[in-house]
Amino acid sequence: MTSPSFSAPASGPSPSSGPSAADLRRWRQYLADERAEAQVYRELAQRRTGSERAILEALADAEGRHESHWLELLGDDVGKPRRADVRTRLLGVFARRFGSVFVLALMQRAEARSPYDTDDDATAAMAADERIHGEVVRGLAAKGRSRLSGTFRAAVFGANDGLVSNLALVLGIGATGVPAGVVLATGVAGLLAGALSMGAGEFVSVRSQRELLAASTPDPSASTAVPLLDVDANELALVYRARGMSQEAAEARALDVFGGLTTATSAIRLPRAGDAGITAPGSEGPAGGGALGTGTGSLSLASDEHEEIGTAWQAAFSSFCFFASGAIIPVLPYLFGLTGLPAVLVASALVGLALLGTGAVVGLLSGGPPLRRALRQLAIGYGAAAVTYLLGLLFGASLG
Repeated sequence: MTSPSFSAPASGPSPSSGPSAADLRRWRQYLADERAEAQVYRELAQRRTGSERAILEALADAEGRHESHWLELLGDDVGKPRRADVRTRLLGVFARRFGSVFVLALMQRAEARSPYDTDDDATAAMAADERIHGEVVRGLAAKGRSRLSGTFRAAVFGANDGLVSNLALVLGIGATGVPAGVVLATGVAGLLAGALSMGAGEFVSVRSQRELLAASTPDPSASTAVPLLDVDANELALVYRARGMSQEAAEARALDVFGGLTTATSAIRLPRAGDAGITAPGSEGPAGGGALGTGTGSLSLASDEHEEIGTAWQAAFSSFCFFASGAIIPVLPYLFGLTGLPAVLVASALVGLALLGTGAVVGLLSGGPPLRRALRQLAIGYGAAAVTYLLGLLFGASLG
């Protein structure tokens, strides 16, 4: 008598037995989440125009394809509509109220957390879709991140510097055993001195950076000399070679420019890095349009090419305000009359919460894990404050 043979169970629900209760629950949750994500994209689309709106509407339609997949699997077992998970519902609220780059950053993370890669009931195409959706949202968020980066950088750095430096100052002075009034005065002085220093430093830094970049931007008035050049002996090709074109490509482009002078001489402009055919100096780039030549280019810059840096006044004002807003927090316990250890504990707790908040915001905007960024900010801030507090204790003991 031969022993019976057993085959390994196939993955997924058996056609004869049907899906399990766990399968149905999971599919219904996927269905609810897909519907909610599609609605988030539609809400975001309502706040956009042009191509951005069309892209967001296309993403909503793609989530509809995924919805159809789960509806087909569920068949008659769809049941009552379920609620999406908490994160997706919060995204919907944010999309309706704000529709900002923060929401796009959250959607980017949501797409990256898709469980379809490891779920046998989701198709490979659906898993690939989610990855591509994340890249689409990343691209949409890039412009908003670029606008925010200058002022946001100054704001975050200013707030964190205010939190950490003034907490360290207050704890260090307090550890020496001086009266609470001296600690309060020191904290206020540190707030004002630090805020003014941060504001002045950011103003000088950003202004200098913009001036350096502007020095590399072609002078629009130089284009007026092009029609007057000797066609047989001129240095126009050298302009292209200086900005990264090969000798052959530069000479070909110069010939194209002179060939078009008769059709439109008022729109000639000099090339800038980033134009088609223009690469960084020292590298070879192909010939192409968009450099000095005829066309529709303006003699002046149509928009701020260094938008991501921000303006000097914006950076200075943001640094001043955010440093002050951070630096006031360690002083609050002393303003309300606390002294000694209670004041130290309350100040440390308040600063810790603020550091967690700024770290989480940075994580969200950068597309990284907010909890990890928040804990990193907390560890750095508390580390600096703890060292200063210990030094204050040692200094106070030596004075005693």
